[in-house]
Amino acid sequence: MAGRIEDYALIGDMQTAALVCRDGTVDWLCLPRFDSHAIFAGLLGTEEHGFWRLGPAHAADSPPPAAARRGYRGDSLILESEWDTPRGTVRVTDFMPPRDGAPQLIRIVEGVTGRVPMRSALRMRFSYGRVVPWVHKHEGRTVAVAGPDSVWFDTEAETYGKALTTYADFTVAPGDRITFTISWQPSHKEPPPLPEPEQSLVATEDFWREWVDHCTYHGPYREAVVRSLITLKALTYAPTGGIVAAPTTSLPEDIGGVRNWDYRYTWLRDAAITLSSLLRTGYREEARAWREWLLRAVAGDPENLQIMYGIAGERELGEAELDWLPGYEDSAPVRVGNGAAHQLQLDVYGEVTEALHLGHMTGLARNDYASLLQLKLIRYLEDHWQEPDEGIWEVRGPRRHFVHSKVMAWVAVDRTIKLIESGDADGPLERWKELRDDIHRDVCEKGYDEERNTFTQSYGSRELDASLLLIPQMGFLPPDDKRVIGTIEAIQRELSTSDGFILRYPTEGADEGVDGLPGDEGAFLACSFWMADDLAMIGRVDEARKLFEKLLALRNDLGLLAEEWDPRLKRQVGNFPQAFSHVPLIDTALRLTASGAYGG
Repeated sequence: MAGRIEDYALIGDMQTAALVCRDGTVDWLCLPRFDSHAIFAGLLGTEEHGFWRLGPAHAADSPPPAAARRGYRGDSLILESEWDTPRGTVRVTDFMPPRDGAPQLIRIVEGVTGRVPMRSALRMRFSYGRVVPWVHKHEGRTVAVAGPDSVWFDTEAETYGKALTTYADFTVAPGDRITFTISWQPSHKEPPPLPEPEQSLVATEDFWREWVDHCTYHGPYREAVVRSLITLKALTYAPTGGIVAAPTTSLPEDIGGVRNWDYRYTWLRDAAITLSSLLRTGYREEARAWREWLLRAVAGDPENLQIMYGIAGERELGEAELDWLPGYEDSAPVRVGNGAAHQLQLDVYGEVTEALHLGHMTGLARNDYASLLQLKLIRYLEDHWQEPDEGIWEVRGPRRHFVHSKVMAWVAVDRTIKLIESGDADGPLERWKELRDDIHRDVCEKGYDEERNTFTQSYGSRELDASLLLIPQMGFLPPDDKRVIGTIEAIQRELSTSDGFILRYPTEGADEGVDGLPGDEGAFLACSFWMADDLAMIGRVDEARKLFEKLLALRNDLGLLAEEWDPRLKRQVGNFPQAFSHVPLIDTALRLTASGAYGG
């Protein structure tokens, strides 16, 4: 049985990632890319769908013991887990080296005290747990083959097969180090080179140390910020610069419900805000790589901008259901692909333009095609900004005139005007200034409820939406505007949970609400960070700090956040770890640090 979502650790190589539970079980790994088929899909099913457990031996009728301690080695993505047993203490080090060849997952067992009996149980199931591979020996190495894929298993421990599972039983004493590695290779190619686990460990630690050294933030929340930055880096697909929203699919927003989506793709919105956080903390190379990814993905068809693409810029992300997987804690269906890819979400134009603008303002080397793309996006918005859309939350109900979408259309025009005024682009300046004013006037007239002194989710509605918290952060209105303050206070009243966290919008329980889906969801963590940001902007800095520190306390023991927090179950829910949670964590830490609003 899979653990709680917050029981998992993330390891990865900037091309794919694995989730490791507290008991030493790898329950999720897709090879060779984030969006490839999983070879361990136990997270969304049972052990029959693939897993790799490595830890102290235990009785067959008892659950595997959880590690007594675990943590990342310094500022890295190298996981160290320690078990205290009646016979001694043992440590397991898990990591995936940044690759220049075959993707590898390496596990090193080290005896600390006493003599500890250990067991490795490896059950590979290809195609999300559906296909049992052909496992055999090849020149002393164990290899599992199915169709186009092969996975090679190397260890100095003696192995044996039983019940379609590869086992190794061994004992470690102080100073013993036993290594295990799996490597993926296309099945038609020669075997991958023999792994060098110890050298790879040193190289991996050096990589992360050097990368973190570029961080320019040195404030009181550095530990949380650096861990979030490492997580965002791990979600970057190094060959192209694309950034996945999360490394998982179908971890539920509502446990037992149907709100289960595939997040292993590059949302322009998520990637753009990730880029913003990276730029603000000193990481220009990632920003440059993402901009190049964007230009390739959009090339030749900017008028048909999608809200998301594959990590190499793929456009077709057809959605399907995997009916052989029961889902995480019976949360079905399990989906791969994402049918929202072709939705109209006008806010994306604003997020992309804002990211390009920030890159320009922070000295990213000029790219003429990026400026040309920006101009083309605005020409599209000129003709389409008045249309209804599906909005930031990808509702599957009818299109509406979402206020946030109109605000971000205003942002796109505003930032492009600034680009022209800087002399780095040419465009119809006066016409677009009028367009900017028209959008602003339209929002303030049709998206504002004067009686309640709040902006609303969409034109003509009375519902609220947490995305309205971005109005002052985007500069649409100043923080001291009474309409901004009224909106913040209305969201606190109507969208707060009993814990003080923020929902995205009202859901209707068993009935289908604005998003066209049954069921409820948890508090959306990004929205709660936005609230802390806004409170700081309107001068309520102590309240902002308290909310921010409550949010930090929701992170798991490794500093990781999923998409949402379920206030009833007191659990993290949604895909994990989630870029859209870690980005606003960084942004709020920077704002609070600048304001001096922090404890200690």
